[in-house]
Amino acid sequence: MNRGYAVKDNQNDQILYSSEFFDPNGVFESVDLSNGTTLLISNKDAHQKQVEELEQQLEAAHSANIAKETFLSNMSHDIRTPMNAIIGMSTLARKNIDEKAKLLDCLDKIDTASSHLLSLINEVLDMSRIDSGKLVINDELFYLSDLLHDTLVIVRPQMEAKGHHFNVKIGKILYEGLHGDIQRLRQIYVNILNNAVKYTPDKGEITLSINQQAKDDKCLLIFNCTDNGMGMSEDFLQRVFTPFERVNNSTISGIEGTGLGMSIVKKLVDAMGGTIQIASKLQEGTSITISIPLVYETLPVSSPILKGKSFLLVMEDSEASQTMETYLKDAQIDYRIVRNASDAVSEFTDATFKGHPYDALILSNFADQSGNAFDLASYFRHSQPGLPIVLTGEDDWNEIEYRANRSGIEYFIPQPIFAKTLIHSLSLIFDQKQILDNSLQTPDLSAKSILLVEDNFINREIALEILRSTRAKLDSAENGKIALDKYLASEEGYYDIILMDIQMPIMDGYEATKAIRQANRKDASTIKIFAMSANVFAEDIAKARSLGMDGHIAKPIDIGKLMHTLRQA
Repeated sequence: MNRGYAVKDNQNDQILYSSEFFDPNGVFESVDLSNGTTLLISNKDAHQKQVEELEQQLEAAHSANIAKETFLSNMSHDIRTPMNAIIGMSTLARKNIDEKAKLLDCLDKIDTASSHLLSLINEVLDMSRIDSGKLVINDELFYLSDLLHDTLVIVRPQMEAKGHHFNVKIGKILYEGLHGDIQRLRQIYVNILNNAVKYTPDKGEITLSINQQAKDDKCLLIFNCTDNGMGMSEDFLQRVFTPFERVNNSTISGIEGTGLGMSIVKKLVDAMGGTIQIASKLQEGTSITISIPLVYETLPVSSPILKGKSFLLVMEDSEASQTMETYLKDAQIDYRIVRNASDAVSEFTDATFKGHPYDALILSNFADQSGNAFDLASYFRHSQPGLPIVLTGEDDWNEIEYRANRSGIEYFIPQPIFAKTLIHSLSLIFDQKQILDNSLQTPDLSAKSILLVEDNFINREIALEILRSTRAKLDSAENGKIALDKYLASEEGYYDIILMDIQMPIMDGYEATKAIRQANRKDASTIKIFAMSANVFAEDIAKARSLGMDGHIAKPIDIGKLMHTLRQA
């Protein structure tokens, strides 16, 4: 170690003597001497280390600036590309306003370019949000089938456009109900799969695998995407998570993007407590594995409400029908599978004639010489009005919803389907059907007393007319203050149910409910109070609950749901 020494005159602030290795810029210790001088000690090696660290920081900052300049250059090109398409196609659309085919083609291309432009902007905004510390990871119950279905709906069109062979492999699935941020998980998966599509040549191969492992008290959700695309070099693998870095300049490779996708993915995975691993070789492809620990929720593999039910399945795909057959057999549910529409009609008619009609119809989105799923659904909807009809498929429900509903299809279960999700979904269908059937029957509430609080005269009269069919003892109030006064003046336990409007003069429904709950009476905490309001946002319902209300009835009033609520009160 090279130490240097110097003696400084304190009065004149001058160096009186210095040794060979003294460095005035690297002083790290000073000792005041009794004769009015100070001994200065420097460490040339330490100073050199500081210089080297500063040089490294400078180089890193310089590299970051170059990356950002490259990013801005790329973004200028990448943003102008879809913008030029939008402007150009808008001009063509105006010129061909009377030619429907050309106009629709222009609009489709505008839609595609707009979606791409929005994705570029969203990535930049996302990175800004993450870096500013405003990233929020939500915790909500979701189903694995929904996550995968939504992801595949987004990425499949790009794969089909490039002629990719896409394999989906579902491995060992322990839990289908999970708690986490489904939107962020979908963002991660879509980003990885989109990259696979970008960097895999036409007619290439992409494989998605999903597995789960138990990890302490959580479930480890393992996502793997493997492709045989262009791959990455060892050098780029070291920088793949660095913001603004891209494999190739987009103006050379023709592959557009912000260079932020993988950086965002890494930050999201880290925020969820997960890990990401990448294996890649140039011209051989890439394999990315993401593991995220999530709290799970156990779903029933069988359901009492399905006991004794019989299902007719119409599925032309043998692999899909085998999977469904396994699920239904394990759940001890009676079923029969046919391959086409004509066999379905014959089987259903025969079963009905023998006195063992089917309770529901499950269709895949098939099409053959005898018809398709929508035609078959329409036939059964007219011949069997009360029959639940379920569609299962890889389709985007938003795109087929109108046609499906017109055909009489009421329920949709997305693929890929998992056993517990299937049973849970079918149980909900029959549970809702039972509720609907019961709601059509007016309950006998002759032993109960209801206080209706509604400031609008017409609405109050309509509600009272509906409630009279229940034979309950009815009373009404024009606002929350009158309702509170009537409650306090009544004997304890007189009112069983209060139907409380929210927006009223003098005292609103929230204030009235709070005052009732705080009243010094034994029935203050037990009387059932239901909000009746046109405010049906989640926060409105949550506020009603937080202030002591037992439930929320939306306006305009659905008589069936109102009767069901009163029956359960």
